[in-house]
Amino acid sequence: MSRDGLRVRGRSQRRGAKDGPDAGPADRHPGEAAGTALRAVGLSRTYGRGENLVRAVDGVDLDVPAGQTFAVTGPSGCGKSTLLQLFGGLDRPTEGEVWLGGRRVDHLGERALARLRRRAVGFVFQSFHLMDELTAAENVELPALLAGASPRTARRRAAGLLDRVGVADRARHLPSKLSGGQRQRVAIARALVNEPLVVLADEPTGNLDSAATHDVLRLFDELRAAGQTLVVVTHDERVAATADRVVSLRDGALADDIRLGGDGGTGLGTLLGWED
Repeated sequence: MSRDGLRVRGRSQRRGAKDGPDAGPADRHPGEAAGTALRAVGLSRTYGRGENLVRAVDGVDLDVPAGQTFAVTGPSGCGKSTLLQLFGGLDRPTEGEVWLGGRRVDHLGERALARLRRRAVGFVFQSFHLMDELTAAENVELPALLAGASPRTARRRAAGLLDRVGVADRARHLPSKLSGGQRQRVAIARALVNEPLVVLADEPTGNLDSAATHDVLRLFDELRAAGQTLVVVTHDERVAATADRVVSLRDGALADDIRLGGDGGTGLGTLLGWED
């Protein structure tokens, strides 16, 4: 696909060491050769001490292959969002390791983590987290500008992505003038603007009605078909059913790990009745 569409970076398109996290050869993991986008090794995150100790994530080992959609489910408070934050460098593990694209990233400094998030990770949040004072187009352009793109390039990417997600006619609107579904589509475009290695989505349909959920699931299905690596935290069985693999957490630890088989997932068209 063109750079302005839902193009994703395939295995041959990944950035080299000069564009990735600040890591040398000693930090490279052999999983990259096998096409692993994300890896957690003995990952734990605890809060408090003694009787007040909370194990939000407890000894998680996971591999997320490049190009797959990976769903994380479980009851509220089981550690799903914390795991996603650890994957994306928004939080640091108490123990264990996080590897992104074959490089260990949990030990990076704050500035290196910031560069990592800008260039290699796209985030989609339940509450959208758009900047209220910026238009839809400006919200999408901002991460590209922060990553070093020229204003012209950032505008071109944003226009192409807003068109692809179906809100080009809302490009000049502020978030307050958009519906929930439109805001989430803008947020997805923003997550894709730097062609990330992985998109991390935390309850992306949690604040949407059925029609808007339908639209977002369509977009995720297109991304999955294009080979974008997606990790989605969700309570929504419709979202989980479209994944290649579904893991469940309970009390911070892995409880179930289901591979949906075939070419991955149930298939959104089948799930929502688009196919016979």
